[in-house]
Amino acid sequence: MAEEADILNFIGEQFRRLNARFDKKDVEDLETKMRLSSIDDHLPGMMMSVAGINSRIDRVEERLGRVERRLDLTDVR
Repeated sequence: MAEEADILNFIGEQFRRLNARFDKKDVEDLETKMRLSSIDDHLPGMMMSVAGINSRIDRVEERLGRVERRLDLTDVR
């Protein structure tokens, strides 16, 4: 009888440890989902910002090209 009780106590303790590990993983999964959601929310805005910056760089390059042509600073290709 004592051996059966010890075995049941051992199994019960193992289940409690597993449940604690599962609970910890559930919290970690929730935190990961929240972080991914935040990234999903901010990524489109960042992409729009990059597109705007690229557009401004293109305009500056065009203006610089015009200045170089007016001053005859361009290389002949």
